[in-house]
Amino acid sequence: MATQAMQTWIQDDLDALIETLPPHIRGPLRQREDRSELLEVVLDLGRPPEARFLDRQALLVEQEVTEADLRYVVDRIGAFGDDNRAGIPRTLHRFSAIRNRTGKIVGLTCRVGRAVFGTIRVIEDLVKAGKSVLLLGRPGVGKTTMLREVARVLADEEKRRVVIVDTSNEIAGDGDIPHPAIGSSRRMQVPATHLQHAVMIEAVENHMPQVIIVDEMGTEQEAAAARTIAERGVQLVATAHGNTLENLVMNPTLSDLVGGVQPVTLGDEEARRRGTQKSILERKAPPTFGIVVEIQNWTRVAVHPDVASTVDALLRGAAIEPEVRWVDEAGRLQRLSSRPLTRSQQRPSSLGGQEPNGDGKTTRIHSFGVNREKLTQIAQGAQLPIQLVEKLQDADLVLTTKNYYRRKSQALRQAEVTGKPVFVLRRNTLPQIHQALLTITGKGETEAGFQEALSEAERAAQRVHNGEMAVALRPQESFVRRLQHQIAQQYQLTSRSTGREPRRFVTIAQR
Repeated sequence: MATQAMQTWIQDDLDALIETLPPHIRGPLRQREDRSELLEVVLDLGRPPEARFLDRQALLVEQEVTEADLRYVVDRIGAFGDDNRAGIPRTLHRFSAIRNRTGKIVGLTCRVGRAVFGTIRVIEDLVKAGKSVLLLGRPGVGKTTMLREVARVLADEEKRRVVIVDTSNEIAGDGDIPHPAIGSSRRMQVPATHLQHAVMIEAVENHMPQVIIVDEMGTEQEAAAARTIAERGVQLVATAHGNTLENLVMNPTLSDLVGGVQPVTLGDEEARRRGTQKSILERKAPPTFGIVVEIQNWTRVAVHPDVASTVDALLRGAAIEPEVRWVDEAGRLQRLSSRPLTRSQQRPSSLGGQEPNGDGKTTRIHSFGVNREKLTQIAQGAQLPIQLVEKLQDADLVLTTKNYYRRKSQALRQAEVTGKPVFVLRRNTLPQIHQALLTITGKGETEAGFQEALSEAERAAQRVHNGEMAVALRPQESFVRRLQHQIAQQYQLTSRSTGREPRRFVTIAQR
């Protein structure tokens, strides 16, 4: 199937959405030549109406939206549920309301719903194999569109009994008659968002499905229901909040979908054998979903085909390279097979065959692709005996990142030829840099609390990025707090310090 065929809109019913808009907004929108690329129309009280596209936005008219305009739209669509979403019967369009404190609607997001054939080609073999598949990705990347196509393919082409649990009517559209894009799949509507888990169980108990499709899993109850369904031998295909598998592992609400996480205390001998601290994290149970797919765009995904092994590796601190799949310009499916890194490859290690200095002497480091400002901050704050040098010949070792090491530049080749150790970081982040410097200077055990403080900030930033409003960290000294603020900035979040010394702490929050 060619790429163009994959992007063919089988039905977008754009006229149905445009007809719900007031005439003075409807007219300019119809005149736009790019309306087929429209994502949504935003109507906010007291502001001009705005059309949004994938990479741009445009004002439709200069006139501000009035209460009468909002009522005009509301009178022409279905009723709003407890999730403040409504639709147009037998279409895939979605209308989301913004309300003031009294409940009055003061804004509407009118999102275009489109059914697209071919969107699952990159994962078609996975879903047809009968394994449970979890789809992740940022909002608007096409998770629901892919889920809809999965339902049609499994029901019509594979002749399986498919039931869709459709909480907000986004998969099969508004109204009692489902949209034809789901094929012969059956759809169960959910009366309220907090009842999605109950309808999931009801679907299994009452309708004997072979496959259950669920969109936007986000609660512990839904995670528990998913595990119950999987244990009964029913294939699950679902989406969940989160961009990557690593996000999901660190999400306390949804980590059970991939096996859950529990702290374990090792004995001294086992900790030495593993080369870890005594207190570690391990996977708690078999994952509900055997495969996780991170959707990057319409035609490109990253696949974790063995979730159990991947989660185990992540909890050991390993770098994971998923299988990347995409459709090329000729419409052919391409794959870049995953290559899991061993523990010795992914942790800061000596690739040149020499051990780092552990005798307390100053270690001279030549930085290649690693942020020197971060190196200086960590070294000064933790009082580590290192010195940054400009010339390779003056260095005791070279510190670089995995991406730079793969390129094998002249400087790195020269370092290895001359026998200088090359330490490779998985990522150019504060925790990774700090752990590398602890390894180099032999102070890993005494600085464990510092590392945990940075890891705590990373986990908190991921939780806020995944939807929590704010997370307060444990009290730390000023240098550690400064690094925690920088971690929040890396995630494009806000942070503030509160309290008095020595109980002053950082809170990471949404912008």
